[in-house]
Formats: sequence, C-alpha cells, structure tokens
Amino acid sequence: MECVPETLEEAVLYISVKYGTAVHRCCCGCGREVVTPLTPTDWKLIFDGETVSLYPSIGNWNSPCRSHYWIRNNRVEWAEDWPEWKVEAVATKDQREKDAFYGLQKDSDSPKEACSKPKTRKSLWSRLWTWE
Repeated sequence: MECVPETLEEAVLYISVKYGTAVHRCCCGCGREVVTPLTPTDWKLIFDGETVSLYPSIGNWNSPCRSHYWIRNNRVEWAEDWPEWKVEAVATKDQREKDAFYGLQKDSDSPKEACSKPKTRKSLWSRLWTWE
C-alpha cells in the first residue's frame, strides 16, 4: 500500500511496509483512525502467510472510547481498560526504551548532539551478566 485511503473500511488493517505503518479504524466502532508505527520500539507486525497480528496491544488511551485490544491472527481480542496510573507508567517505560534504543540521553544538550554520539550497545550476554 502506498497511501492510506481517504475512507477506511471497518475491520480492515491497512499495511504499508514501505512506510512502516499499519492503519485501521478503531475496533470499538467509534470510527477513529488508529495508526500503529512499525518500528523496533513501537509495534511489530507478524505475518504467518495467512494472518496478521500486531504486538503489543493497542490502547486508545487518548480517545474518548479508551478501547484496548489485540489484533491476533486477523481477529480482535478485547483487553481490559487500564487505570490512568498504569497508562502513564507504561508510557514512561516506553519513552525510556525509545531513548535507550536511539541513543538519547537525558543530560544531552540537544537531540542532534545526542544522535551524533556513537551508539554502543552491550551484548545480551553482558547485559544479563551485569544485570543492568
């Protein structure tokens, strides 16, 4: 898919490998457009040759519906609503993981400066071994 259509159909997941994005209408029926970026720190798309799944779950916490669901094997599986403290805790954790993945540091003067520093990632074994 090159472009997202003007009108999204219900129960259709539009996938753009080129743009690393999946788009659909909210599964609760409210009609809102839901965009899930496919990146190492956002959603993963799994295609098994017949069905697609998105991981992790989709929580529309900023929408009035606050719907929360999984898309697994072409099906919607509903999940529980989260209290605000849990939404905020996961958002903070997600941001820390993004910053670590992309090499951003809190004490950096600017994102440009942080990105110009060489990225060094410890191996899985060294991270487990030192338990950081």
